[in-house]
Amino acid sequence: MVGTIGSRAPAVEGKASPGWRARLASLALAFMLMGFGSIERLFAPGAEPWPRWERHDPKATARVDHSVWEDWLGIYVSVGPDGIARVAYGRVTPADRARLDGYIGALAAVPVSSLDRAEQRAFWVNLYNALTVAVVLDHYPVGSIRDINLSRGLFGRGPWDRSLVSVEGEALALNDIEHRILRPGWRDPRIHYALNCAALGCPNLLPNAFTSANTDGLLEQAARAYVNHPRGLTVRPDVVRLSSIYVWFAEDFGGKEGVLTHLLHYADQPLRSALDQTVAAGADYAWDYDWRLNEAR
Repeated sequence: MVGTIGSRAPAVEGKASPGWRARLASLALAFMLMGFGSIERLFAPGAEPWPRWERHDPKATARVDHSVWEDWLGIYVSVGPDGIARVAYGRVTPADRARLDGYIGALAAVPVSSLDRAEQRAFWVNLYNALTVAVVLDHYPVGSIRDINLSRGLFGRGPWDRSLVSVEGEALALNDIEHRILRPGWRDPRIHYALNCAALGCPNLLPNAFTSANTDGLLEQAARAYVNHPRGLTVRPDVVRLSSIYVWFAEDFGGKEGVLTHLLHYADQPLRSALDQTVAAGADYAWDYDWRLNEAR
């Protein structure tokens, strides 16, 4: 095992071969024996609701303008031949850095509690991703976001616990947005494919801003892309290698069985068949995560 301390998954009936339920149980046991729930999991924050951010207006029609962010992504984010999106941090001009800061400032001024839920979800995802890019730019050049040591505590590493923005008078850190607002607020495991942590092992930073109209489609697209990329899932005859995301946040995917259910749902052929057959053969399981900066050279 390689590890770093640091709404329900869809059903797959009709997608896997006969006996998949038994294999789910077998894989669940394997995950347990290999350390799902082990000390590595202790350092992944849980989803703890912050009631302050549950307020919304279901009748609201206001829409937040994310066009500046979408333009910025179009200039500086590109997908390489390996399928990984990278950011050209070193080529960001002073003018475009000012545009990014202005966009974050505009989001900070939005009365987010007066928006409807769909608009709020897009708001928080875009804010998280824009803040992540901004904090990297603040400390660039850097080899990994984990080297931006702004957090506190015995196991603090990275920028995630430092307050970076104030919204409606509340100081917010990246961990607040992810683990106290988005994860508990929407209970959708696909949120992990939307939030980019500036690492090569992370799901791609998409070239599109999220909106209330496109979020579900983008989440589906991002989930399928990540599961079918080697950094999400790799199946060999003797081992199933997973992204550590599926270990750190197994509870979001419905537990140990839910992880495999999720993977089987999104895996394309022949990956799905290979996963099914390898599980049946009693393969070993491993997980890892590449924390190197998602930098375009």
